[in-house]
Amino acid sequence: MSSILVIEDETSISQVLRAYLQKAGFEVTQIYEGNEAVETFDRGAFDLALIDVMLPGRDGWAVLEHIRNTSDCPCIMLTALGDVDYRLKGFDGGADDYIPKPFEGDEVVARVQAVLRRSGKTVSASEEEQYLKRFGSLVIDEKAYAVTLNGLQLDLTPRDLSLLIFLSNHPNQFFDREQLISHVWGIDYEGSDRAVDLAIKRIRRSLKNWPVEEGEIRTLRGVGYQLSVKEE
Repeated sequence: MSSILVIEDETSISQVLRAYLQKAGFEVTQIYEGNEAVETFDRGAFDLALIDVMLPGRDGWAVLEHIRNTSDCPCIMLTALGDVDYRLKGFDGGADDYIPKPFEGDEVVARVQAVLRRSGKTVSASEEEQYLKRFGSLVIDEKAYAVTLNGLQLDLTPRDLSLLIFLSNHPNQFFDREQLISHVWGIDYEGSDRAVDLAIKRIRRSLKNWPVEEGEIRTLRGVGYQLSVKEE
């Protein structure tokens, strides 16, 4: 089991990251302050660090610099600062990836998996297959955060992709809007549940060339939505 050090001072964000990473099978250690992060890193053995830029004590850049001076542990920077200069600063400082806030939890997991693979700290083939769903010509790779249809990658928004991934993990099961909002948008979402209908509409448009005999997204009026696929 890979061990992830999450260095994030906002408790709510840290808890979300922990939940998604633990669900994906990672061991997670949470730290909320830069100086403590350095001490914890030096005492432990971590496979990857997720580092927020704006930290009390040492900031994220200083934490990254310390890790780079003492270890080859992969690092992913998290920040609300979206300017390209900050991304370049992160890469120049030795960051392996950069994720701007707000982000999707599934995307963070996919980025973590990708960085671990590039660093040679891969999971087993059986674990890799766990995140690969095949429905005829439709292939959903949860780990790479990608969907292909007839060998061509589909261009989906992060939220739409998260919704499709969730449905693919529960094939032939109906979910109402409230359930989908909770699982995909998050319990803190305050927008309209019509966002689900619009997302389903966009996904269906992207899947227009998916043969109906292989599967489809079905609507059951008054119940919800389902990724209907042929049972093996």
